[in-house]
Amino acid sequence: MAEVNQLPLIFCGPVIRKLIPGEMILWWVSPRPLTGRFEAFFKASGLPVFSCLFGGSNTRVARIADRAWVHLLTVVLPPDLPENIKINYTLIPDQAGRLQEMLPHLAYPGEPGPSFMLKTRLDTIFHGSCRNPHHDSEDSFLGADRVIEGKLDETDRPALLMLTGDQIYADDVAGPMLHAIHQVIRLLGFPDESFEDAVVGDSEALYQSNDTYYRRKSILPNTRVGRKWYTRGGVYPVFTSFFSHNHLISFAEYTAMYLLVWSPVLWQYVDLDAGVVAEEFKTAYKDEQDRIQSFVDALPSVARVFAHMPVYMIFDDHDITDDWNMTAQWEIAAYGHPFSRQIIANGLAAYWLCQGWGNAPEKFGRRFMEGADAFLGNPNGDAREGFTDILFKFESWEYDLPTSPKLVVIDSRTRRWRSEVRAANPSGLLDWEALMELQQLLINESSVILVAPAPVFGVKFIEMIQNIVSFFGYPLAVDAENWMAHKGCAYTLLQIFKHLKTPQNYVILSGDVHYSFAYDIKIRFRTNSPRIWQITSSGIKNEFPRPLLKWLDRFNQWLYGPYSVLNIFTKRRQMKIRERVPKGRENRRLIPDSGMGMVVLDEDGRPVRIQEIYAGRNALEFLPGKVMEEERR
Repeated sequence: MAEVNQLPLIFCGPVIRKLIPGEMILWWVSPRPLTGRFEAFFKASGLPVFSCLFGGSNTRVARIADRAWVHLLTVVLPPDLPENIKINYTLIPDQAGRLQEMLPHLAYPGEPGPSFMLKTRLDTIFHGSCRNPHHDSEDSFLGADRVIEGKLDETDRPALLMLTGDQIYADDVAGPMLHAIHQVIRLLGFPDESFEDAVVGDSEALYQSNDTYYRRKSILPNTRVGRKWYTRGGVYPVFTSFFSHNHLISFAEYTAMYLLVWSPVLWQYVDLDAGVVAEEFKTAYKDEQDRIQSFVDALPSVARVFAHMPVYMIFDDHDITDDWNMTAQWEIAAYGHPFSRQIIANGLAAYWLCQGWGNAPEKFGRRFMEGADAFLGNPNGDAREGFTDILFKFESWEYDLPTSPKLVVIDSRTRRWRSEVRAANPSGLLDWEALMELQQLLINESSVILVAPAPVFGVKFIEMIQNIVSFFGYPLAVDAENWMAHKGCAYTLLQIFKHLKTPQNYVILSGDVHYSFAYDIKIRFRTNSPRIWQITSSGIKNEFPRPLLKWLDRFNQWLYGPYSVLNIFTKRRQMKIRERVPKGRENRRLIPDSGMGMVVLDEDGRPVRIQEIYAGRNALEFLPGKVMEEERR
């Protein structure tokens, strides 16, 4: 383990969070507030293209711990900055070396440091979701890192990375990861946090509790609202994750996990000895330790990707907790208990700090930032309650980019259309007002990239199973979270697609489901139908159980193929949906392998190539059915 006083001046990041004409936003974490200079330059000459000082009015700084300060730097780009040209950059803190000297892993071989390429036309996009550190699969960021290295100077270098949810798994944490989180909390000096109506009085008592590793279900809050899917009545846990034995609780835990899943630096200060866990859990701990070590080995590639292209993000359930806001009944239970309300607020505060803030800083006004500063200064008492209220009332997590095609990212978690029939029924993923706001964003656009964390057009056979189980009152048992599960939400969304003034080309990027697939969609019986592509990539480091997915895939093809009469009985019966075929795996439509999605678009915003990029093997391409038939001939 390294000494605390050896912490580099940047130990997480920098991450390019936004890159559009006139503006570049960088996010990083340092042990103290930094001032210095940002420089952009061409590799060949080494002469600056432009530069600016940081640490003044262009830099927002948030202190989250004694030795942890989050920086958000807004760089004003020259109006004549060329597009599709590689530009290297560096950060030079005062009285310190250059970025590439502090963090050499950020540079590709032969490069003087990280670089970016300004693109207003989105020609190639990375996208993915669901990155579980201890899952037994390779981190697909390794594949993305390899692609970027091969295209550093090419005009088809990917324009951006879109992370569509589950950047952390707050409800499914490995023992070694939780042990590392606690060491980072002490290393950086996070403040103590008191808990209300909990079996532990504060965060220090939580960390020292005999139940803090693998037994957190005895610490997490319980409720009497509703019922669990396999029991009737009685008291049951608010948080519904099957893997909640190490569920994150404090704000410090949520934030430290973000730092650990993005930065290889902090792992130098961590010792993963199994001595902290009880004897009965040591076998599980050591098994997870091997997988966590493999995850850590890939982190230099993750940090390099983050430093070389703009990274946009949106939350899904596991960033906070499993089944977050799935039903009105769940919300009543979760927000009605002081302890669970606090845990959700902690997750949402960490999301804002590490993800949401960089997406669209202009959305967080004076009242929000004053509440955040008060909370970060002391995460207790009135400051905590005040910021919790701000977070829960905030309705602008969604955002869009002025690119070609326009990129629109929706918040399908906090603005839900609750069931008016029964509180236990699945909520719609967007309420009426949010859907109308979405329609206004789409009016008069010729093409759009719509980012919806859960697939808009999912696997019908799986949705049928979810609907049947939901009918009997147990939607949490099958994760019944699909756009067609709520009648009002489904029909309103489909009407938006059919509106004559909304785009002719929709590319929908989704994740969530732990398998990947692609659909080509048209409206039936219309000559001038919009073209819709549902492209789902999941997970970056997670997979659906293979034997089960194989049979679900087969039944879906048999029962809900393009010409099946059963489609008449679905909400999307006016849509003609044709599944794309994975090249070389023609008998499958759903791919469980961990991968990163890569989509290549033409000048009109239509996909010309849909691929899954893998860590250690060649890419898999999804081809239209007719193309596959021609190749066979």
